[in-house]
Amino acid sequence: MGQYQPGQLRRYNPDTIARYYRYRPWQVWGRLITIAWSFAVFVFGLKWDEWQNRVEQNREKRATQLRELLTKLGPTFIKVGQALSTRPDLIRKDFLDELIKLQDQLPAFDNAIAYQIIETELDKSVSEIFSELSPAPVAAASLGQVYRGRLLTGEEVAVKVQRPYLRPVLSLDLYLMRWAASWLAPWLPLNLGHDLTLIVDEFGSKLFEEIDYLNEGRNAEKFAHNFRNDLQVKVPSIYWRFTSSRVLTLEWINGFKLTDTKRIREAGLDPEAIIRIGVTSGLQQLLEYGFFHADPHPGNLFAMPDGRMAYIDFGMMDQLEEKTKETLVDALVHLVNKDYTDLATDFVNLGFLTPNTNIAPIVPALEAVLGNAIGKNVGDFNFKTITDQFSELMYEYPFRVPAKFALIIRSLVTQEGIALSLNPNFKIVEVSYPYVARRLLTGESPQLRRRLLNILFKDGKFQWQRLENLIAIARTDGNFDVLPTARMGLQYLLSDEGKFLRRQLVLALTEDDRLHTEEVQRLWLLVKDDLQPNRLLDVAMDLLADLSREGVAAILPKATSLVFFDDSASKNQQ
Repeated sequence: MGQYQPGQLRRYNPDTIARYYRYRPWQVWGRLITIAWSFAVFVFGLKWDEWQNRVEQNREKRATQLRELLTKLGPTFIKVGQALSTRPDLIRKDFLDELIKLQDQLPAFDNAIAYQIIETELDKSVSEIFSELSPAPVAAASLGQVYRGRLLTGEEVAVKVQRPYLRPVLSLDLYLMRWAASWLAPWLPLNLGHDLTLIVDEFGSKLFEEIDYLNEGRNAEKFAHNFRNDLQVKVPSIYWRFTSSRVLTLEWINGFKLTDTKRIREAGLDPEAIIRIGVTSGLQQLLEYGFFHADPHPGNLFAMPDGRMAYIDFGMMDQLEEKTKETLVDALVHLVNKDYTDLATDFVNLGFLTPNTNIAPIVPALEAVLGNAIGKNVGDFNFKTITDQFSELMYEYPFRVPAKFALIIRSLVTQEGIALSLNPNFKIVEVSYPYVARRLLTGESPQLRRRLLNILFKDGKFQWQRLENLIAIARTDGNFDVLPTARMGLQYLLSDEGKFLRRQLVLALTEDDRLHTEEVQRLWLLVKDDLQPNRLLDVAMDLLADLSREGVAAILPKATSLVFFDDSASKNQQ
């Protein structure tokens, strides 16, 4: 890049940044000494409290010191503090209460500078754009601050203005983090190896994307398109005429931070319902759309008075490939069904294990660790228990964390952390598995239908108990309706694609030389309350209308011949 200056770099490039700072050791060492000295003083204070038996007395004081320390060190460290602020299971309460303030209670930069940035970026005076603009920011975050305003056309808006000199600060911190990652990797008790630097690079790429507000606006519109039919999720509109790379103007959202349970309850809303919207929309991002919010801390998520949940920050997003989405569904299903051999294969496909890894010794280790973490009841599962237990596997076996999955894991644990702060007894599977079960049973894509078949058949035998479990779990999801699902299932059975399943169902009903009427009766008892006669008739008429006479005629002889084939086979065996 020739004469690169940190403020000119639009995309994160570790090689370019390294070339620049390699010839400026005084800047590197100056920043490194500042960081090291700041943390050394803080750690000494904690130790001094222990030696003087004043730990309890100085708890609040030390928590405030940590928040002030991270704030003083700047946006990179504020981001670390924000991530920790959503983990009540990892951070003690006094520290947590202070770190939460890093989400939107940071010191604002000078108002005159912010107004000047707006006018320079939009090439108009403030009065030519807004009829009103708050004289001071209503919130200040790590990378920018927000003003409340009203356009001359009357729309109420939020105006996000970026902090000055961000790129040079971020570039130097990321350079130091990358250096520290390469130096520390061999000494860590986790088998991460060189992947630590890849994780820093992924974080750096996302951070540079986050400070490009044009990119954030495009992300918001893509996110809004994905959730266009979801009445529970709100995404603010972008006003492109008043947006640039450093100024973002978007629709103002009235709401309450997800952690403000008091105001949520006062508004007549149920925090548990808001949690469910958050977790389900998070799963949709990962498993349906593949485009997910990688920074869902409480400062970015709001409960609205009408019961919807709003996302308001789209700087840090990522995209998953279709194959990765499908493998994630596989992994979750295999985990819950305790199919550890298949789960080990999923880890290979996701990149946590290399393709040439011998998974044979890993399977019993997965069973020992994850089986213990899940417990007898699938509802006991949470990401905290998994991450705690998984560190043992990382140490003993060649697991690594793919760079992209560092963001996914961060997104998942952050969402779980928010839910835990609202409800300490929250279990993520109680919300997530009903959603996955519904997705599998409705099977709107060939890939999902294949996955359902993989679940329902094991070693060539139909798993009646799994089908019962799937239906029972799916019915706990308020969006699940048995009848449309049954209709889709019948249509699939009667299609060319359903040939294999038709044969397998006939075999399943008659396997072990008996009719499996008991299993069918259990399934009927499970769903009969949802199958009202008038609705059944409507579905039957619709289904008949969809099928041609020739199609039915072509199917019936095949099904009949299968039954006769099985009958004759049974007689021959006798």
